Amino acid sequence: MQAELILSPSDFVAITNQTLEYALGIVCIEGEISNFRISKNKWLYFDVIDSESKVSFFGTIYHLPGPLENGMVVKVTGRPHLHNKFGFSISVQTITPSGEGTIKKLLDALKKKLENEGLFKQDRKRMIKYPPVGIGLITSLHSAAYADFIKILNARWPFITVEVCNVLVQGEGAPAEIVQAIDYFNESNSNLDALIIIRGGGSEDDLSAFNDERVVRKISSSRIPTLVAIGHEINLSLGELAADKRASTPSNAAELMVPDLQFERKYLQQSKTLLVEYLNAPLQAEENNLHQVRLNLIRNLRIIFEIEKQKVENFKDLFVAYNPNNILKRGYSLVKKEGKIIKVETLKVSDAITVSTHYADIEARILAINKIGKD
Repeated sequence: MQAELILSPSDFVAITNQTLEYALGIVCIEGEISNFRISKNKWLYFDVIDSESKVSFFGTIYHLPGPLENGMVVKVTGRPHLHNKFGFSISVQTITPSGEGTIKKLLDALKKKLENEGLFKQDRKRMIKYPPVGIGLITSLHSAAYADFIKILNARWPFITVEVCNVLVQGEGAPAEIVQAIDYFNESNSNLDALIIIRGGGSEDDLSAFNDERVVRKISSSRIPTLVAIGHEINLSLGELAADKRASTPSNAAELMVPDLQFERKYLQQSKTLLVEYLNAPLQAEENNLHQVRLNLIRNLRIIFEIEKQKVENFKDLFVAYNPNNILKRGYSLVKKEGKIIKVETLKVSDAITVSTHYADIEARILAINKIGKD
């Protein structure tokens, strides 16, 4: 029996690279560029794909023949290599562009087809209740997108009911699960205000489920208004174009769906302050007016009092002037008959009278009446 060959990781990497070098040497692979990126303005990373497979490449920017982008078809020569930390890739030697990718052509054709059918028209898009009372969330429960969405949603507006449907968001089975989730929510008796479909960033391959025709049509035909946020802001899937509303990221989806509770509280407090000021303004004006009326009333009462006081003083002076005793003091006298003041012209000879002066009453009798003639 042959003894088991046990290798260390480093030995396995070394043997594999020797085998690749001996068996393949330099290879030339043609396909469509995907997940193209440049790191630190020096290192070059991309995949070359077809409809079923992908191969990773590594090189430097000095290997670039000119501007490259996802979807371009290229021929790439290089040496297959198993890195001791970063896995299998092909070290680039040359890159030659050779046309537009089949996958990109198919995606552009599907986009044009659906666009001609009107699935992306703006006038088809419906308003989503704001803020919603209940939403259906379609995503992977194990994703950072789900964690970010729920965290921001609860922090901003913790009064919303969320029903979650856990689905694959990439891979072959993802489109079917997403379609089933949309059907589930639309056919259930849940009174939902919106369907939210989210996924974090990734390569074009990772996001391809949301360019699937089945998914796009199902989003477009959903009875419940839809909001879709796939990848980062630079990513734009056909599913987002078909949705009633699009968000740039899952976090942005949460921000668009609900208001900020702290902001709303601050706004209400400011509104309350302004309302109190608005209501107090006429009250303060009336209070100021009443104060002025009071001052005017006091001033007018004082004027009236002074006038009446002067009248009393005048009456007092008249009373003093017309007081009989004061008249008698000036040498005048009163003639009384039988205790009553009479007019002198009514007297007759032999009448008994009393003459009252300031000093004494004088009893007398009329002996004669000598009338004084008038000129």
